[in-house]
Amino acid sequence: MRHYETTYILRPNLGEDQFTEIIERTNAIVTDDDGAIIDIDRWGIKNLAYEIKKEVQGYYVYMNYAAHGTTVSEIERIFRIDDRLLRYLTIKLADAIDDAGIDDAKEKIAAEAAAAEAAETEVAEDAEAVESSDKSASEDTDAAESSEKAGSDEPEKSKE
Repeated sequence: MRHYETTYILRPNLGEDQFTEIIERTNAIVTDDDGAIIDIDRWGIKNLAYEIKKEVQGYYVYMNYAAHGTTVSEIERIFRIDDRLLRYLTIKLADAIDDAGIDDAKEKIAAEAAAAEAAETEVAEDAEAVESSDKSASEDTDAAESSEKAGSDEPEKSKE
């Protein structure tokens, strides 16, 4: 088997049911031909760099998998026939991959996802800490200004 990744763009107006149906059908082609799905990533609706088939947006799907060359040919044949697909691109990542390589790739992707999630959590916590410190600094400033005004019994003089 070989290691591939395929990114495909679906028409954005199809709806979640049809997105899921196309993705499951594509996954079934791979698994029915003794291939293995390593990762499926739904990127969602994104703006296209240029108009494709009169569409300015598309629903992006990224699929990382191990399969035979005939499987890729079948996937691309189905993609060419289906009008619901705007574009697709398949890239061969490695000439050969075995079960251990598939497991390693799955673990690597899971580790990257966990690291990205941890980074997002850390950024969110940092933003929350900054926000709370800004709020307390603002409250301290307001308290200082009010105490200055309360301590000053003299009326303010205006410059004329």
